[in-house]
Amino acid sequence: MKEHIEHHKHISEKIHKADSKRGKIALVGNPNVGKSIIFNYLSGLYMEVSNYPGTTVEVVKGQFNDYEVYDTPGVYGISSLSVEESIARDIVLEADVVINVVDSVHLERDLFLTQQLIDMGKKVSIILNFQDELEKHGIKIDTEKLSSLLGVPVYLTSAVNKRGLEQLESAIKNASPGNIDPELHSRLHVMLSEVGSQAEALLILEGDEELARKHGVKAGTDRESIYIQRRNRINEIITEVVTEREIKRRISTFIGKLAMNLWTGVPLVIVVLYLVYSFVGQFIAGGVVDYLVQNVGKDLWEMWIRGLVSQFISQDSWLGIILVGDFGVLTMTITYLLFLLLPLVIAFYLSLSLLEDSGYLPRLAVLMDRSFNAVGLNGSAVIPIVLGFGCVTAATITTRILGTSRERTIATAILQFAIPCSAQTGVVAALIAGAGFESLLIYITTIFAVLVIIGTALNKILPGESSTLLLDLPPMRLPKLDNIVRKTTFRSYAFMKEATPWFFVGALGIGIFQVTGILNVWIDLLTPLVTGWLKLPAEASTAFVMGLVRRDFGAAGLYQLKLVPNQIVVALVTITLFVPCIASFMIMIKERGLKQAFVIWIGTWIIAFLVGGILSHILN
Repeated sequence: MKEHIEHHKHISEKIHKADSKRGKIALVGNPNVGKSIIFNYLSGLYMEVSNYPGTTVEVVKGQFNDYEVYDTPGVYGISSLSVEESIARDIVLEADVVINVVDSVHLERDLFLTQQLIDMGKKVSIILNFQDELEKHGIKIDTEKLSSLLGVPVYLTSAVNKRGLEQLESAIKNASPGNIDPELHSRLHVMLSEVGSQAEALLILEGDEELARKHGVKAGTDRESIYIQRRNRINEIITEVVTEREIKRRISTFIGKLAMNLWTGVPLVIVVLYLVYSFVGQFIAGGVVDYLVQNVGKDLWEMWIRGLVSQFISQDSWLGIILVGDFGVLTMTITYLLFLLLPLVIAFYLSLSLLEDSGYLPRLAVLMDRSFNAVGLNGSAVIPIVLGFGCVTAATITTRILGTSRERTIATAILQFAIPCSAQTGVVAALIAGAGFESLLIYITTIFAVLVIIGTALNKILPGESSTLLLDLPPMRLPKLDNIVRKTTFRSYAFMKEATPWFFVGALGIGIFQVTGILNVWIDLLTPLVTGWLKLPAEASTAFVMGLVRRDFGAAGLYQLKLVPNQIVVALVTITLFVPCIASFMIMIKERGLKQAFVIWIGTWIIAFLVGGILSHILN
């Protein structure tokens, strides 16, 4: 906490030290609303990028006429709940003018932040971006009425097409304070007697402890009631100013309600998960991957590369074993990367992108909120948990969206202990498909039980309570093909770029262990545990060695073993609960500190083999 306070003190000091003769403009908006394009238009070629100590959050500063322009991090609200929100808060507090960039297609989401900026008493102009998308979706916004209701100027733009950007100078010049709810206004006046500005008074009422300490007052406890009142006001405004195709809107609203209702939402979750499993687990993992690995990987690629290498190096030499042996850098690694891992990763991210773009994921968070409360989290934790099925390393970083350090610790532990990444999930699906539906139920039940037990235990041990879920819901809609393709391509590329070096490192390490005899020593050491306790073939030890480098690499190592159904379940449960890969471990250290990371790392060893062994003895 001390580092957090000092960090923001540093930011505030940097802003204060800026040329006092210049006015300050803050570009503020939700993530991905086009702020950067507008910033570049205003600042031209001049910009300074500051990466503040202790964070990876960058703040970009430029100049426009007599103003300094700050491009703040994308946020959904101004507060101290996250580093990004705190940085945006500090910049907004110092700003003379706030240009609020809004995604006009998602007006009901973005106007929450707009109203908060107005409630802060700042001079605000609204840039309704994505005008081209409005036209494409058949949505009409009465900008004059919106301006009247909010009390601030409103301008339509399409930043990507440079359409309407000539209005920015007028937006800066005409920015003005907006309309505030009378009841909130009177409460702010009471707080103003103790605090220097309306903006700080509002944030203290909303529970900003950092600002409260600064002014020596007690932080308010009414954040939830203020937020609900603000949300209701925005909903009323949306009803008056937005006109959509009526049938489309009604269908979207109806489906959205079904997704969040307990009686209809739970069956819908089951259907969605079944469809994802059928696509990723059966069609891709059980059909496409099987064909590619055997017919393209082993029969074509591996035979060709072995023949090529053997012309120069003996396959039985130490270099030949490392390059084209059973765990060869040029054989198994290429086969698993291109013909096993890549199809599975693409399939997973395609499924995730469809769920995101349809607007279903936020509704899943609302539906799961009460269940997540039982393990010390709120429904927003579903986002890093779902992302964890793609990449646990990336999901660990996204735990930053959770409101408290306690929640971030619980979510990180659950991710590392019980959530398989996309490649693991694919291998699990491929192996479990051959073991039968009963094995699938045993696997899911065991992993879910471990998740609940770990979460519940941490919820009891760690002090504090879970924070309240505050989430904006985008409309339910048919996913856009270009969005799906772009997201799937970008995420798959990013995952493969991060995973590929570790696969080669792992294969090289295993190859060196093989030629030096260390692999046999390792197998001999683990044989009593693997064969006696887990009742698996001794060769499964190799998979656990590979799992130390990358989880998915370890799971892939099980793919070539001949296992009966009971052994498949035990092996997959153990490898799923097994230690985080090197990348995840390093991110854990960065996000949660060395002590927590080490405790979780050791815990995964113990839990994985303990649960795997107990399950093995029960099944046998």
